[in-house]
Amino acid sequence: MWGRGGSATVGVGRDDLVSGEAVALELPAASVGLRILSGLIDVIVGMLVLVLLTYLSFKLAAGVDDALFAACLTMSTALAWCALPTTVETLTRGKTLGHLATGMRTVRDDAGPIGFRHALTRALIGIVEIYTFFGVPALISAAVNRKNKRIGDMIAGTYVVRDRHSIRIVEPPAMPAALREWARVTDIGSIPDPVAGTIRKFLIHREQYTPQARVAMAERLTYTVAPFVAPAPPPGAPFEDVLAAIMAERRNRDTDRISREDRLRERLLR
Repeated sequence: MWGRGGSATVGVGRDDLVSGEAVALELPAASVGLRILSGLIDVIVGMLVLVLLTYLSFKLAAGVDDALFAACLTMSTALAWCALPTTVETLTRGKTLGHLATGMRTVRDDAGPIGFRHALTRALIGIVEIYTFFGVPALISAAVNRKNKRIGDMIAGTYVVRDRHSIRIVEPPAMPAALREWARVTDIGSIPDPVAGTIRKFLIHREQYTPQARVAMAERLTYTVAPFVAPAPPPGAPFEDVLAAIMAERRNRDTDRISREDRLRERLLR
């Protein structure tokens, strides 16, 4: 049975991003409620800035030149509703004033930091969906979208995540004593990142599974990783122990490799 095929992406969620170290990065999308609160703060700030700029425009151009006054009003609207949020979000790498207050951040769909283009697109579309139509299109879009995206996010290729949440450091699975010798001499090939990430998540969260689901998942993952491991584990070895041994040995070898590279780099730079 060792070596039976299986899915290479079992257990990796659609919202998970797998890093080069085969760690699934879970960036939870901000809730609609938090987005509404953040949006209200941004709208209030934008309206206050617009009122201030309109007052200055009135002082500078009203009664002097109607065309100049109209141009100042247009410029004031562009500055308050587009230039200000674009500048703030670009400089803070994804945080509007509302995001700063509610602990959120705008990221790209691949979880990377946004740039000027993303911020400008979100601000331009926001003028229409938030200010022109009082946020109704944004609310509907966020309510039906899987990542609570408004229309500006969908066009810019971004979404908003919670930026403040506690991180619990989980100890990696230990090497099972009964499989230590087998793992030491085992040839562990290049396990695909999605497979390694799924195994790691399973080993960390296995206590949350029902006994039946836990056994089934362990067996399935063992057969999924089988083509990348030789020789086969000892007969009768528990599937969970086999997965833990593979991941522990893989981690040890990576640690040793990085240490050797660091020592070599130090010798070359002397």
